[in-house]
Amino acid sequence: MADYYQKEVETMSRKELAELQFERLKWQVNRCYQNSPFYQEKWQKAGFEPRHLRTLADIRNIPVVTKNELRDEQTQYPPFGRFTMAPQSLWRELHPSSGTTGNPVNTIWAEQDVANITDVTARMMWGFGVRPGDIVQNGFSYGLWVAGMSSHYAAKKLGCFVIPIGAQMTSKQIQYFKNPGSHVLLSTPSFALHIAEKMAEEGLSPEQIPLRIGAFGGEGGTQNASTRSRLESGLGIDAYDFYGLAEIGPTFAAECTAKAGLHWAEDHYLIEIINPETMEPCAEGEIGVLVITHLTREATPMVRYWTNDLAKLITEPCACGRTHARSPGGILGRADDLVVYKGAKFYPSQVEKVIRSFDCLSDQYRIELTHDEERGVDICTVVVERTREILEEDFVPKLKKALKEELMVTPEVSIQPYGYIERTAFKAKRLYDLRKKV
Repeated sequence: MADYYQKEVETMSRKELAELQFERLKWQVNRCYQNSPFYQEKWQKAGFEPRHLRTLADIRNIPVVTKNELRDEQTQYPPFGRFTMAPQSLWRELHPSSGTTGNPVNTIWAEQDVANITDVTARMMWGFGVRPGDIVQNGFSYGLWVAGMSSHYAAKKLGCFVIPIGAQMTSKQIQYFKNPGSHVLLSTPSFALHIAEKMAEEGLSPEQIPLRIGAFGGEGGTQNASTRSRLESGLGIDAYDFYGLAEIGPTFAAECTAKAGLHWAEDHYLIEIINPETMEPCAEGEIGVLVITHLTREATPMVRYWTNDLAKLITEPCACGRTHARSPGGILGRADDLVVYKGAKFYPSQVEKVIRSFDCLSDQYRIELTHDEERGVDICTVVVERTREILEEDFVPKLKKALKEELMVTPEVSIQPYGYIERTAFKAKRLYDLRKKV
């Protein structure tokens, strides 16, 4: 049985948890309806009022909120929109989304929000083995990007010694592994793989450093078996998945030491998996879009936020004894990253699974979509890097065969020298649509 950070909360029965969620959901829905013109107008248009919320299942009668709606709201009512509700005297931090696909969405943390975010993050870090006295090397970005700040606050609360290096200085990251000798690394999986590459180039073996835990977020991949294997062998660690997003919370789901899926903090967040075609709840274990509702957020609450992330949900207790719902496999992709090629549908994470199963290929890859004007057809090319000399006429058919078995379609393959693909400390861009836009 596991050691818990908050045993009473983490092991409460599903019935008790549902009762707590419903009470908090009613509180959140009522305050949003009374105090937020954004929600009131949206819900009235959909024919929903708080009195219609009689059970947790009735949440499906509330329309979802999209990122584009939030952007439009803040454009029309700058700078924070009408879904920002806590009194300004309680505001403590501003954290916009990354804005990689449009204008960022500003979210505000009130004083109690900061406390809750810190507490939940500490719970997740405890769950994957962080303990008082550990040296935590925080390779998440600081400043406006939220993961660095929340992890920093949580590590301090746990009684750790924090190195706030951020997502930069690869050589310095390696130096700190040696002196003072970090025990925990937090970063994106892409950056961690890049650090592991540099360690190998410098001749530093994992056995020479005390690092034992790595928790990786900001992008999917950690629960991919081949990626986890590369992270663990390259850094000499146990690797864990860590999830969050700016509009909801930076670090509010993570694997425990059982490595059996993301544990959700269901006392603070109501988690749904929705079929994007029917907009109905998915059956347990079925893949759909992750929709999240804040149960305790004060400043900028999200009610049924459409994350566009794909996941599945199960409620059976974990081997660790925790009862909160889990998502095995973590985030399985993004709905807008779906590649449709020759009638087949697949996600970049499936390509990653194949690429990282070959020792002669680096961790890096990209998927390029182009259009052959002469033939009038789209072309999908998987670009990879070799780590040693290979006989392409022998290897390419093997790689194509493995890709076909996973994707149900055979893309083109381009093998490039090591270092061809740009490395990043942030979210790695994998899909490049180079087709001319009409």
